[in-house]
Amino acid sequence: MSAQTVNVAAAGRRFEIEFAWVGPADAPGPVIVFLHEGLGSVSAWKDFPALMCESLGRRGLVYSRPGYGRSTPRASDEHWGVDYMHAQALELLPAVLDALDVRTPYVLFGHSDGGSITLIHAAHFSARMAGAVVLAPHIFVEAFGLASIRDAREAYLGGTDLRPRLAKHHADVDSAFWGWNDIWLAPAFVHWNIEALLPRIQCPVLAMQGLDDPYGTLAQIEGIARVVPGTRLLTMAACGHSAHRDQPERVVDATREFIDHITSQPQETTT
Repeated sequence: MSAQTVNVAAAGRRFEIEFAWVGPADAPGPVIVFLHEGLGSVSAWKDFPALMCESLGRRGLVYSRPGYGRSTPRASDEHWGVDYMHAQALELLPAVLDALDVRTPYVLFGHSDGGSITLIHAAHFSARMAGAVVLAPHIFVEAFGLASIRDAREAYLGGTDLRPRLAKHHADVDSAFWGWNDIWLAPAFVHWNIEALLPRIQCPVLAMQGLDDPYGTLAQIEGIARVVPGTRLLTMAACGHSAHRDQPERVVDATREFIDHITSQPQETTT
């Protein structure tokens, strides 16, 4: 992917946002917007967005949130609040879409934190969306997942290859790691929960979860299906937190079937 940057204003601040377009430039809508995980970025996706969009014959947009990749880094004294994913979903994401002239309806494809951001956005902006695809999303905090986040902290501090691996994808690797790790392990974050927002989602949803995910259980996607009518679920055995790496073919096939279905239905387009 060939990345560029765009200047975006959101939440009273200006950010340089790293982004890349993938897939055929003349592809029919909807555009697929990829939202990365808590330690992700444009380059951390590797070639998955391009391969998926080429396979589906769709246009895709990939971007790095502030604090990640080559986007504006988090200041060393800046600590994200418990509502940081809400701010990304409701302020930064709409600003990025406007700046890059992404027309509605669009599909959001979110992984992990990006999946949670997708759901929060859909709860407020379903009318703008053709659908939401979420991969290992979080709708509440599980002690099971926090233990893995503590393990990641130890690995980052303990001289393993985690920091060098992440540094390949982030201009300021400490900005990326500590922004994510500090807030997830903050005492107040144990109460983070978006279940009350889910009944407001009116667009179609596909939710996928690996059964060997160290950061979350099936309770996450089952919680979505209980309150969002028509949610499609895909569970994958022998699959961890990043199903798009562990089982990319299944993720692509499920996404293709989902998008083919929703685009065959009448859609109300907003501008």
